[in-house]
Amino acid sequence: MELTSRQEKIIEIVRDEGPITGHTIADKLEVTRSALRSDLAILTMIGVLEARPKVGYYYVGKSVSNPLADEIGKYTVRQVMGRPVGVTPKTSLYDTTIAMFTEDVGTLMVSDDGYLQGVVSRKDLLRSALGKSDPMKMPISMAMTPTSKVICCTPDDHVIQAAQRMVDYEVDCLPVVEEVEKTGKHKYKVVGRISKTTITKLFLEFGLQ
Repeated sequence: MELTSRQEKIIEIVRDEGPITGHTIADKLEVTRSALRSDLAILTMIGVLEARPKVGYYYVGKSVSNPLADEIGKYTVRQVMGRPVGVTPKTSLYDTTIAMFTEDVGTLMVSDDGYLQGVVSRKDLLRSALGKSDPMKMPISMAMTPTSKVICCTPDDHVIQAAQRMVDYEVDCLPVVEEVEKTGKHKYKVVGRISKTTITKLFLEFGLQ
């Protein structure tokens, strides 16, 4: 598994200054403690760091092996992603709400001819429902989060990278996309979806083996 630049920096800090608390690490990186939670979890899971209550994190090194972490680290998004579930930009707010309940998902992909235009979550629907617009006439394109603000992943990303992205950006689901150049522009073709539920099932599968 390839570590991110931030994870490498965390290792460097802990190796040079450990034992050190998570809050101190966060201060040195000028981020919040919650933003580091997934990074620290990954680094302790794969055996690079260890943590002791009231003491903090200290460096162990990559010689410590965690078989579970090693196996999960091998999985790519392509191997666990589900089919994309979505609507078109012209679908009404009402029909989008029905689709969300029918498909039993918390996030829908909004796509046009298979290319990502945005996503819509339960929060987006609730916010729109509180407005004065007619849900039968309002297109979901007026309520969705546009592509420019959507957090995505690719089929070749590692599952742990996708999980970290969901934690970092506080989202429940990521569109799985492939970048395509079409008519001189870069577009993103939706090929799947991965959610917190997907990852939880993967962890459960390994836990029951």
